[in-house]
Amino acid sequence: MELNKDSYSTHISQQFNDELELIRTELLTMGGIVERQVHDAVKALLTGDAELAEKSRRVDRQTNDMELMIDERCTMIIARRQPAASDLRLIVAISKAVNDLERMGDEASRICRHAIELVEEGDSQRGYQEVRHIGSLVSSMVKDVLTAFARNDTELAYHVAKQDKAVDLEYRTAMRSIVTYMMEDSRAISSCLNVIWVLRSLERIGDHSRNIAEQLIYLVSGTDVRHTPLAEMREVAGATDKDDEEPV
Repeated sequence: MELNKDSYSTHISQQFNDELELIRTELLTMGGIVERQVHDAVKALLTGDAELAEKSRRVDRQTNDMELMIDERCTMIIARRQPAASDLRLIVAISKAVNDLERMGDEASRICRHAIELVEEGDSQRGYQEVRHIGSLVSSMVKDVLTAFARNDTELAYHVAKQDKAVDLEYRTAMRSIVTYMMEDSRAISSCLNVIWVLRSLERIGDHSRNIAEQLIYLVSGTDVRHTPLAEMREVAGATDKDDEEPV
């Protein structure tokens, strides 16, 4: 991805510019790893590929290490440079986004664990259609929010936040369907519980994607849009669509 550097100042110190660009690059590199981990976790479950699930689980160690490294770089920049205004917002946004990415990796690892258990149980694949659908929505959110961060695209970030509402609605619908099935067939309880936890992890990955989108809007606009209705977020982000009814 080509980095858009317009979100922070041009400094007399080229080294400072390089430090800011480096942490952005490392954030996006980590994001690419997490994006692949989420994709592989869902694929491993849907295809019953325990080997892929185990491989994806091991990636979590790498994302943990990257979180620590980027956080340390952010802390050192703050200590040495004492940044202000847009530079400080950039560092804070990256630090928070890195934390959300690490948690996405944790959720992907949980999906892999449940995928392995389902393979061992010889599951009935009940709920897999819901996993496929929500997994596709969430994977798109992860990809789009990383693209938005690379381009400083607040409108795309807003659409990621908006998509999170759709994921929440799909998640609640899927949960009702699976719980009903469990009540009708007690033999399916074990496998259905694993699917429920997978759906919960996917829903959480969507939440973390929205968090990153909100951090980007804050970085570019200087306005904190956390806990803000979509209609207000749309105005801050400069998005053009008007259909911002909050799903019930």
